[in-house]
Amino acid sequence: MLMELAVFQELTEEITLECFYMTESQQEEKVIQLIDLHHFVECYGSPIKILSYIQHPINIIHENGFKKGILFYDLKHSGPFDWNAFEEFKRRNHLKEIWFVFVEEDSVSDTMRHTDFIAENSLEIFYDKIFVFNFFQSVIKPLK
Repeated sequence: MLMELAVFQELTEEITLECFYMTESQQEEKVIQLIDLHHFVECYGSPIKILSYIQHPINIIHENGFKKGILFYDLKHSGPFDWNAFEEFKRRNHLKEIWFVFVEEDSVSDTMRHTDFIAENSLEIFYDKIFVFNFFQSVIKPLK
């Protein structure tokens, strides 16, 4: 079930109001993060409640009785992150897990570049679960 237009407009208005200090480009990234989050939640096999998405690149969710974080990453457009800062975010927000989600627009049959990126950045150390999420096909593939 796709996000209703009215809900989308309400959430983007919330981003505009809450993120007034951000540049237009940063607000656009936040809207993309929001769209990725909502579609991921729709496609995921277990019920997820969204708790927070505005203040940080890591979205805070509630799943199976626990607070967890989700970071969406696009290999084509995302810049480098301070992975250690996310570990601190996990502790500070009392998250049981943090998930790393590669967002892809195209169909991905070969995940070699994803596994290379995971190895190069030691992501398996920082993230409890790692997924490839094909946005348009609504497919979530676990890598860890």
